[in-house]
Amino acid sequence: MASNNIVLIHGLWMTPLSFEYWSHHYTQLGYHVHSPAWPGMEVDIRALRRSPERYADLSIRRIVDHYERIVLGLEEPPILMGHGFGGFVVQSLLDRGLGACGVAVASTPIRGIWTLPYTTMRMVTPQLIGGTRGPVRLPAGLFHHAFMHDCPREEAQAAYERYIVPGSRRVLLQAELANFNPFAPTSINVRRNNRAPLLMIAGSQDRLTPPGMVRANTRAYRHSLATTEYREFPGRTHFIIAQRGWQEVASHALDWVHDQELLQQREARRVVREMQARQVA
Repeated sequence: MASNNIVLIHGLWMTPLSFEYWSHHYTQLGYHVHSPAWPGMEVDIRALRRSPERYADLSIRRIVDHYERIVLGLEEPPILMGHGFGGFVVQSLLDRGLGACGVAVASTPIRGIWTLPYTTMRMVTPQLIGGTRGPVRLPAGLFHHAFMHDCPREEAQAAYERYIVPGSRRVLLQAELANFNPFAPTSINVRRNNRAPLLMIAGSQDRLTPPGMVRANTRAYRHSLATTEYREFPGRTHFIIAQRGWQEVASHALDWVHDQELLQQREARRVVREMQARQVA
């Protein structure tokens, strides 16, 4: 059944503001767009930067549980869209049987994906060997290198000042150490057959979650009967949801959802016709 609700889920070092273009675009199309923050991050960016300790110990399970409550509070299963770590949250919610469709953009990989690019190691390793428990601050230079390396430093600096906040150390460590933990919170039942359709989107120039990583995540679902598709956009970096050309990505994501809804409607009509034919016979 078609859904008129869209839930946008931001990633690590971000807030709902990172989806501002998509939110406005989908709202203009008549959708009810929900873009809630991670738990403990429901204040403005200036407050988050002043007091990031309030969410520094935030866990992956708490984040997914938070969005599960939001989704269950809606009148109908929504379209789920997430960027970066939000892409993993989308996969986790689908695994819990939630959502009408899911779109994971430049997604953090699920447990079992071993491809780890140099940029990710460069961003994570200092945190793994560090002894503090405070929030993880992303330097402006590293943001430029990992998120917006296709643009001048001045443009990346402006985006950094608008969007970036310190990230949860616990989330970062749980995600990066997942393959060494058999009970990792990033574990997904990739063989589940009765989940909603999932689209995995990658940017060809993404240094943080490169296409090879996203393709590996997509292939992990190959034994499931549920729909899982992959789409790669040329020339896009990790900040694919806000860089120039974001409209093409946002429009493709929604068009794909519409296609899945049409396929489901056709399948439902086919099943009804077969049942009616049996009754007549």
